[in-house]
Amino acid sequence: MTQKIMLGTYTKRTSKGIYSIELDEQKKQLTDLKEEVNVESPTYLAGNEDYSLLFSIAKSADGKGGIKSFSRQAGAETYTEVDSAFEEGAPPCYIAYDQSRNLVYTANYHKGEVAVYQTSEKGDLSFVDKHTHTGKSVHDNQQSPHAHYFDLTPDGQFLIACDLGTDEVIMYTLDEEHKLAVSDVISVSPGTGPRHVVFHPNNRFAYVFGELSSDVIVFSYNSQNGTLSPIQTISTIPKEHESFNGGAAIRVSSDGKFVYASNRGHDSIVIYEVAEDGTLSLVNYTPTEGETPRDFNLDPTERFVVVGHQDSDNLTLFERNKKDGKLTLLQKDIFAPEVICVKFPS
Repeated sequence: MTQKIMLGTYTKRTSKGIYSIELDEQKKQLTDLKEEVNVESPTYLAGNEDYSLLFSIAKSADGKGGIKSFSRQAGAETYTEVDSAFEEGAPPCYIAYDQSRNLVYTANYHKGEVAVYQTSEKGDLSFVDKHTHTGKSVHDNQQSPHAHYFDLTPDGQFLIACDLGTDEVIMYTLDEEHKLAVSDVISVSPGTGPRHVVFHPNNRFAYVFGELSSDVIVFSYNSQNGTLSPIQTISTIPKEHESFNGGAAIRVSSDGKFVYASNRGHDSIVIYEVAEDGTLSLVNYTPTEGETPRDFNLDPTERFVVVGHQDSDNLTLFERNKKDGKLTLLQKDIFAPEVICVKFPS
């Protein structure tokens, strides 16, 4: 059996836009890199289950930033652009699709804002609401708000944003008209730089990755009122690593037994085992065999992990041991340009 993997990229050097590549499960190989959509700066992707409807971060020809939608009809080999929504300034850095509500959510690092768009089953886009964060923190990269993540909590009751610039995790509610309201603001240690968050499958714990501090913060999550309470902070790099590192992606296995996070600088994936109380203990650090592992993902079977490297233009394929969480290298030299988003259509 083969699985398709969708790849979002920068288009600063050789990349032309959105790519796909096939994972052959029997041969345990990545093959057949293909350009899917020619679009500028598709740095993050979202879509329906099979990605026949695709949403992407994008830039317009006149330099505006925003999002685009694409569709591929059954049996068709190529995507067709459906709609776009652009405005002055830099594009967002994160996009998510809420299929049950026909909504798209974005986070904009440079503007420090989160936004909601109405969409349709065809992919039409219209702006609904946005909220601009305020504040700053202690790091050189924290002189203004930098929203880096904005998505639904797994229970669908709240939206959660990570702001790298203000050292805050912000909870939102949506009213019937899909307008945003802040319900809670959780401050983390100065200089953390919250980047992304994943929730444990039991919906009792959340794991926030601090890009600037190279820490994972473990929170208990109260789904009744949408509040988070910190219970542990654990480093993602070994003590002897004293040069630059920036946290990137974070994932949790569907059985809730392991959390994975990627380090840019140390160029590794750190693996943690999850205790019953949600806290983490180190399993190991696995080198990713490339430069700047901006994103990675587990395939739907969770037998494999694919890592995308922003600066060395390669993908790495690992086989995953479901019992101990460890990764075994299968391939490390698969060309894919400027990859910073790895998505498996289910």
